[in-house]
Amino acid sequence: MGLMETIIKKVLEKGIIIEKTKLSGSVYKIRIQNDGIADYDFVPGHFLRLGVGIDQDEISLKDKVRSYSVWDIDKEKNTLDIAIAKHSQGIGAKWVETCKPNDTVYFKWKKGKFLVDDSADSYLMIGDLSALSHLYIINRNLPDNKQVKSLIYSQQSKDFFTDVDGLKPFDFHVMSENPFTEIILKLNSIIPEMKGDSMVYIAGDSRVCIALTNYFRKELNWSAKQIKTKPFWNPDKKGLE
Repeated sequence: MGLMETIIKKVLEKGIIIEKTKLSGSVYKIRIQNDGIADYDFVPGHFLRLGVGIDQDEISLKDKVRSYSVWDIDKEKNTLDIAIAKHSQGIGAKWVETCKPNDTVYFKWKKGKFLVDDSADSYLMIGDLSALSHLYIINRNLPDNKQVKSLIYSQQSKDFFTDVDGLKPFDFHVMSENPFTEIILKLNSIIPEMKGDSMVYIAGDSRVCIALTNYFRKELNWSAKQIKTKPFWNPDKKGLE
């Protein structure tokens, strides 16, 4: 183990994988246990920086850590769940294929700004498979009186998975990669149905995030506070680039 790996392990928290479950054709659920989870001031929308390439000398430093959304948390049992899609075939996808219960993992909390916000009357959730677990936990933590519309897409229907309660509260669509034009056509019928003060969460492919943010701001004249955007991945980048 090199010096950098030693430093990474000292600055990250240590957890144990206690469960690994295949959720769909390309998604796994990983449950991690750590004694400090009960004391963490968690807000729905927080991420983990997870070490997935530690102790592998052939992997560059920027590829040793990946960010994953916290899909669920149980402070009584000191556990948290993340969902990892393997369709990208990147280092994270390779790691989730080989990891197993009782493996030690290293992680660090990442707060960010893509958090639950209950200040609007109606919500629109837009994202690809990489964003599904994140949008699920946001949706679960909105008050019941909020109106929620959604457009979740993937290239294959078998990729979609249920939320932790076994339900599928979102509308799923089979679309090609980077389907900006298709999404806009769907939005033309969805947005007029939204009531009161509205907010949109846009996540996943950076190309779609940028295009839709511009659409909402320039074409629909939505204000910045109405638009929450989080690019989870970029086809031209990897790791922490």
